[in-house]
Amino acid sequence: MPKTVADVMSHSPIVVRAETPLKEAVQIIAERRISGLPVVDDVGKLLGIISETDLMWQETGVTPPAYIMFLDSVIYLQNPATYERDVHKALGQTVGEVMSKNPVTITPDKTIKEAAQLMHDRSIHRLPVLDGEGQVVGILTRGDIIRAMAAS
Repeated sequence: MPKTVADVMSHSPIVVRAETPLKEAVQIIAERRISGLPVVDDVGKLLGIISETDLMWQETGVTPPAYIMFLDSVIYLQNPATYERDVHKALGQTVGEVMSKNPVTITPDKTIKEAAQLMHDRSIHRLPVLDGEGQVVGILTRGDIIRAMAAS
């Protein structure tokens, strides 16, 4: 019988709330040597995920979108909404301001093969594991999958 996500995921993962100060999330990620944290609401439902990539905006800053002037009009060569989102991430002070919303998730009953395929196809490093109510019950990382492969 193939192993499921529930067999290899980390149970009861460390989570943060949207109002958690960014410095606190950075501290947790650094001390625990993890690459991201699920962000939940008061009842444990997933709101988003904060990753090292999201936190990098704090250090790297933002480059304004390229534009050209034509007859006293500004014509953006890139979507200015993307710039606004990036500025918000770079200036954010709470987890909710910099987290990635709508993360890809998985349920505990899926096979490891399905999880690995999903992570590969979406180029993601971690999957929050949700129960039927949308609550975070675990987290599955690429490392968990590799360890499961090595053990079999």
